[in-house]
Amino acid sequence: MRFSKRRNQQIQQFVVTADEMRQIEERVFAAGMPIAALMEKVAGLIARRLEAIGSYAAGKRVGVLVGPGHNGGDALVVARELHFRGCEVLAYCPFSKLKELTGQHQRFCASLGIPFVEGVETLQHCDGLIDGLFGFGLERSLTDDLASLVNQVNAWPQPIVSIDLPSGLHTDTGAVLGTAIRATHTLCLGLWKLGLLQDPALEYIGEAELIDFDLPLADILTVLGDSPKLQRITPEMAIAHLPLNRPPATHKYKVGHLLLVCGSRRYAGGAVLTGLGARASGVGMLSIAVPATLKPILTAQIPDALVLDCPETEAGAIAHLPDGIDLSTYQAIAAGPGLTTEATPVVQQILASDCPLVLDADGLNILATQGTVSTLQKRQAPTVLTPHLGEFRRLFPELGAAMDCRVTAARAAAAQSRAVVLLKGARIAIADSTGVVRINPNSTPALARGGSGDVLTGLLGGLLAQTTSDPAAIIDTVQAAAWWHSQAGIQAAQERTILGVDAFTLAHYLLPALRQMITPGEIFVDAAVYRQ
Repeated sequence: MRFSKRRNQQIQQFVVTADEMRQIEERVFAAGMPIAALMEKVAGLIARRLEAIGSYAAGKRVGVLVGPGHNGGDALVVARELHFRGCEVLAYCPFSKLKELTGQHQRFCASLGIPFVEGVETLQHCDGLIDGLFGFGLERSLTDDLASLVNQVNAWPQPIVSIDLPSGLHTDTGAVLGTAIRATHTLCLGLWKLGLLQDPALEYIGEAELIDFDLPLADILTVLGDSPKLQRITPEMAIAHLPLNRPPATHKYKVGHLLLVCGSRRYAGGAVLTGLGARASGVGMLSIAVPATLKPILTAQIPDALVLDCPETEAGAIAHLPDGIDLSTYQAIAAGPGLTTEATPVVQQILASDCPLVLDADGLNILATQGTVSTLQKRQAPTVLTPHLGEFRRLFPELGAAMDCRVTAARAAAAQSRAVVLLKGARIAIADSTGVVRINPNSTPALARGGSGDVLTGLLGGLLAQTTSDPAAIIDTVQAAAWWHSQAGIQAAQERTILGVDAFTLAHYLLPALRQMITPGEIFVDAAVYRQ
């Protein structure tokens, strides 16, 4: 049981491209695993999973879309199993030429009395549908009759379960190839496909989960490497890198000192929200540098912080940091939310320091004007950048072609700048200069509210201040912050509203979310993308 749990946790981390999945399968087949036997095993696991979905239980009418390759073969074996379990199964195959094994299953299904209907419209009144048209590796666009078929099926109201990934999605980028099945459930086979963790795929995959059919770890690691560069963040990975264990005799000066540089008269809320995020991190000491007129607001909202009132410009931005400030006394600095670009001299001073740094919002915009790559390559201390897509394009204008794949873009940016790059989106991609990329598979549209990124900046800065002793582990701290932030958003959305979580509420859900994350047996995750 313990080995099985460890294996499940490890398997959930792996993410593969289409080419990597082919290599792994080729090794398994070369070792003697018959393709037919593997297909039987996979289809049996799918059929058992479908039993938990009401539309595929005994007595239900199920329509199966059959493709020409092994994805279609999987679908036919599932059709056979559902037939034996008491479902009324109808199959539709729009292809005249099938792979040999798929053709054999088609003939056997027909011999069992499973009807192969002439037109897809016959499936319109089924209780549920199974999409087995195309599996991983599809690269050509769906056009003409196939596109019409997919669009017709998408217009129907019943649930659709896609095998491996919805037909019409690119395995690696998640891009829609002309059109694609809009699944309500996706049962990803063996290992997570990269495309399922990309933003373009999200409105097509529905609830996605992994069907582990026991690919040998040795074969997986031979292809991916002993320390795979691309990983999907799991609850265990995130929790393992949170500073939860403190020595009994510790004190505030041993638990990190964070400096926040944020806010302006126009954007006072940015300073408050960033401060609230930082406070929840558990950092031992929190200092917040703001324009002098904001000090009463910050003191009222975060009385435990040391608020540094700074000289300000005529428009209410920070003109410069307090005279005599020693940036080397801080374990980390987080800067940017609410600053405005009038604070350029301040950001320049921070960039010139030897302190680990998180840059967000106007901190990023100011960096872009200074020359992102040339500026960051001069820094001796670690830097974390947290851009959304617009900020990313300003920071790295030469990487426009890489934006088709968020993983490729984040990895290239980190390699050029030597920073850890957290590229925001529905699926955050985090990359460091060694080529390691971590993807956060959990989030919620409820976080699409102004200020939620400010909370993340404060939280990340606070965690960084507590864990900067090992620069190589900074990406671990960043992934933990991204996961924790998303869990707070998910919990707040479920308990409060589906219309979006305001950032002030989000900040106050950070600690409740943490309690659920670390309670044994009660790890809080989004069931849409992760199942234990």
